[in-house]
Amino acid sequence: MQSPTLPPSLLGALRRVMRPLVRLMLRKGVTYTVFADLLKEVFVDVADREFRLDDKVSSDSRISLLTGVHRKDVRRLRNESETSIAALPENITLSAQLVNAWTNSRPFCTDAGQALPLPRLASVGGECSFDALMAKVSTDIRARVVLDEWLRLGVVRLDERDRVHLEAQAFLPQKGFDEKAAYFGHNLHDHARAAVHNLSGEGLPFFERSVHYDALAAVSVDTLREAVAREGMQTLLNFSRLAADLENLDSPGIEQRQRITIGLYFYTEPTDPVSSMTPAP
Repeated sequence: MQSPTLPPSLLGALRRVMRPLVRLMLRKGVTYTVFADLLKEVFVDVADREFRLDDKVSSDSRISLLTGVHRKDVRRLRNESETSIAALPENITLSAQLVNAWTNSRPFCTDAGQALPLPRLASVGGECSFDALMAKVSTDIRARVVLDEWLRLGVVRLDERDRVHLEAQAFLPQKGFDEKAAYFGHNLHDHARAAVHNLSGEGLPFFERSVHYDALAAVSVDTLREAVAREGMQTLLNFSRLAADLENLDSPGIEQRQRITIGLYFYTEPTDPVSSMTPAP
């Protein structure tokens, strides 16, 4: 029986949120049993990290009371290695930094922030080469290693003059499931954190808005899809340049640094025939 203290609206929202995740899990062979074990681990970890009293470490019994997870499982999960809640993997962070430098730093881009095709070797392009771009961001990894990986992921292409072309204005791998999964976890996590924060009503709300229509023809959807891809990407690039400029101006010191995520998404699917025939009030 459903507890009267649980808002039906929240349970309904959680059920809706879970549907695309369950669809992904079923496609990838993640069974309910596997997910239940994973969810148990997350429940214990969040309760342990974020629901302490007076910043004191909670007992196994208190976490069991909060989560409904058996105390023996709580003890086992807490004794195992900590759940990783790190940001994007290092290789993806490096790639994002490289693309950011390519689209925001002269001589690798135009004044409008468009990435220029770069000669692959410094012996050919000098300070305006892919080798020089790599050296600007990191001297620990050879440019050829990054280039080979980017070619595999479809981030760049080489032309007949051995110049490297950026295929997207942000690091967005066209191939490579692991890389896509990393961004999936990062972006969905931050969007969910913003939405949960706003639902809690605590502190200043994060910006989280959307527009939605339910009676568009397919050709109109295509027009919107193209507009979002074009204008939305430009908007994100403008925010990226502003953030880069501000980060360069921020004085180094003991002040706690913060990370940000600014996102934009587009989604479409056929309208439910029943709901679409419901007359407007």
